[in-house]
Formats: sequence, C-alpha cells, structure tokens
Amino acid sequence: MTTASDTLIDIRQVTKSYYSGNVETQVLFGIDLAVPRGDFLAVMGQSGSGKSTLMNIFGCLDQASSGSYLLNGVDTLSLSRAELATIRNRTIGFVFQSFNLIKRMSVAENVALPLIYAGVARGKAHAKALLELERVGLADFARRTPNQLSGGQQQRVAIARALVGDPPLILADEPTGNLDTQTSIDIMRAFQQLNDERGITILLVTHEPDIAAYAKRLMRLKDGRVLYDGPAMEGLRQLALGHEQQLLASA
Repeated sequence: MTTASDTLIDIRQVTKSYYSGNVETQVLFGIDLAVPRGDFLAVMGQSGSGKSTLMNIFGCLDQASSGSYLLNGVDTLSLSRAELATIRNRTIGFVFQSFNLIKRMSVAENVALPLIYAGVARGKAHAKALLELERVGLADFARRTPNQLSGGQQQRVAIARALVGDPPLILADEPTGNLDTQTSIDIMRAFQQLNDERGITILLVTHEPDIAAYAKRLMRLKDGRVLYDGPAMEGLRQLALGHEQQLLASA
C-alpha cells in the first residue's frame, strides 16, 4: 500500500485555463494523478490533448487554475515564483527535446550549471559534473563544446545535467524527438537504468508508442482529460486495438 511519504507527485482535480480578454479556454479538466517514488510514467496524447500543459505544471513552470499539486509533500500552488524556482532546482531535473545546452560553454560547465545556480562552489560543482558525465559514458568529452558532439551525446549531457543535483524526479519532454532510432533506443535504455538502479522517478512526455513502451506506466490524455492510466503495455495494446478498429470502420 502506497503511503503519503511514498508519493512524490499528488495532483487532485487540477484544471488549467488560459484567457484572452474575456474569453476562457480550458485545457485541463479535473486531472487526478498520484506518482509514487520510483515510478516510470509516460504521458501520451495528440497535439492539443493537454500533455505539455500538464508537464509544465508538473515542472512548476506553470501553476494550475484550481485543484491541488503536492510535490515531495510541498503544496506548490501556495508558492511564490522564487519558491517555485527553488523547488525546481532541488527536486526536478529537466531533459528537453532540443537539449538546451549552452554552445559557448564546455560540456562539464553545462552539466555543472544547475549547481552553480544553487550556490555550490565551482570546484565542487565541477567535480560532481565530471562524476555524472562518467556515469553517462562521456567523461572523456568534458572539455568539448556541445557542437562537437552528436545528437545522442548531447542528450546524454542533458541527462547528466538533469542528474547533477541528485533530484528525485526527472521530467523528460520528447527527449528522443530529434534522435535517430538506434540513438533513441540507447537514450531510453539509459532512462530505464536510472529508474531501475538509482530509483529515480521519471515522467516522460512522448507521442511515440515505441518510446512509451520503455515506461512502467502510461497515462493517455484526450481533450484535457485522462483517457487511460495503468500499466504501459496494456495501455499501448488498447491504443493499437483502437487504431485497428478505426481503420476497420473507415474501410
């Protein structure tokens, strides 16, 4: 039985609306989700399903319009912008589709950056960055710049940067979107290893079923509502059957 202390993410009846003048556009409708520590959750949905909005709320980059969101036991909806920045730095590592590495800085400097922002001494931050680079197999590339690396190597640097502060949670937004098939497999195996061996909780946004298949759990969104939340392989099986039924209906 999962207890409150075992739950890293707990969102209840979360809604999100955007406004243009007096016009309200609601994107999320009463989302409930509990993510225990050590889970590996993939979030899928078509464009406009609300998955990116939900990921921004998960990452404390945006706040819900209503409902509650507890992250590591902290009520994020009551936090100021400065407090949100602090909890992001301490609790979450981000991995993006476009890598978001600073080209003029070395690989090691890129990885150390979150620690520098957190006030860690440069020497200590650099040493921790080298350790994380070694863990992702890129210790020999520490002095290179990002443009001297392949796409897969740049994403591994981004993973090392996400891990450097020892966060309990990794948020990965389409992390294989710019990578070829074999490199995507390598990156997803790296995520599995982080989850299995280090117990890091991973939330992954993707639109690709073959990428979602690496997760333990799948949540599918449609029009801002949860369509499915359960074992990943079962959810993908249902998704495939749904596609087949649509094809048969249109034949």
